[in-house]
Amino acid sequence: MNVYDTERMTESLQTEGYVPTDSVEDADMILLNTCHIREKAAEKVYSELGRFKNLKSEKPDLKIGVVGCVAQAEGEEIIRRQPLVDLVVGPQSYHKLPVLERQIKNGEKRVEIDFPTEDKFDFLAKRTDVKRAPSAFLTIQEGCDKFCAFCVVPYTRGAELSRPVERVASEVRSLVDKGVKEITLLGQNVNAYHGAGQDGAQFTLAQLIWKLEKINGLERIRYTTSHPNDMTDDLIDAHRDCQKLMPYLHLPVQSGSNKILKRMNRSHTAETYIDLISRIRKARPDILISGDFIVGFPEETDDDFEDTLELIRQVEYGQSYSFKYSVRPGTPAAERQQVTEDVKNTRLQELQKLLVDQQKKVQQDMVGRNCSRFI
Repeated sequence: MNVYDTERMTESLQTEGYVPTDSVEDADMILLNTCHIREKAAEKVYSELGRFKNLKSEKPDLKIGVVGCVAQAEGEEIIRRQPLVDLVVGPQSYHKLPVLERQIKNGEKRVEIDFPTEDKFDFLAKRTDVKRAPSAFLTIQEGCDKFCAFCVVPYTRGAELSRPVERVASEVRSLVDKGVKEITLLGQNVNAYHGAGQDGAQFTLAQLIWKLEKINGLERIRYTTSHPNDMTDDLIDAHRDCQKLMPYLHLPVQSGSNKILKRMNRSHTAETYIDLISRIRKARPDILISGDFIVGFPEETDDDFEDTLELIRQVEYGQSYSFKYSVRPGTPAAERQQVTEDVKNTRLQELQKLLVDQQKKVQQDMVGRNCSRFI
């Protein structure tokens, strides 16, 4: 999603006469698009800003901004810690960048982290007419209402918001006209999509996918990231029947321990997740399953961790993302008894070895097969 957000911010600033550059030394404005999911990512923002201190001294007119979820979470604290920052913009205010840019040019410092009632997508600049790569990202849903105990997304991205169906379809057609053949539909909880159709009726993600499949020139459809509780029957059926929907599903589980899942507020069990995977694979036998895992969640025991390993053995993942639990201030899990870093490190190494072994098996099974790809 940060890739998509960066593209849209770039296009907004191009309307003000800016041209992208790969060199910070040549830049008149530097924007750091940030993630707040883990502590390490958030702290890297400040170390990165420190690198620009000398450059700012040499170029007093250089404008530096922090955008994204760290901006939303920390607001004015960013300018307090790093006075060289001129602009702080949360993810729901990207469409205001042209106005904010003009204000900071006049010497103001601006912090914009409100959750506006209007749909920011209506106010973003139109996508440019340049030829594009064959694959593109497209945000169709933002925010999350799940409130997992470890997660800051509901606080930094807000409540779930789905873009209207026709606006999504129109943007897809525009991208296809520019050479895009593959679209990845994005959302913090994308399979909770409930965008309004022309008659006001809500579309599910599956219904949206079927609508997009009819667009001539679009060859592949993907979506990420999903929640197990929103894997509806019609979405599973779409994996079976929709020719353009790729055989890939990123479906995070986080833990294989029912005790930990409950404390995470995941609202599903290991058994319901495994059963769901079985149903999906029955519908689409060649599908590759990807997952997310957190090790060392507060109060996780050796037995809880073993439950996670057992779930991985049963599911057999083709791809995965795994992390040590990271305390995020303001979330319920931050106040609980923490697992030591040594234990987290040991568990992460063991879990990643199992996942890598599974991924190698998937890769070995691909040897000798002919596959199409975009270049």
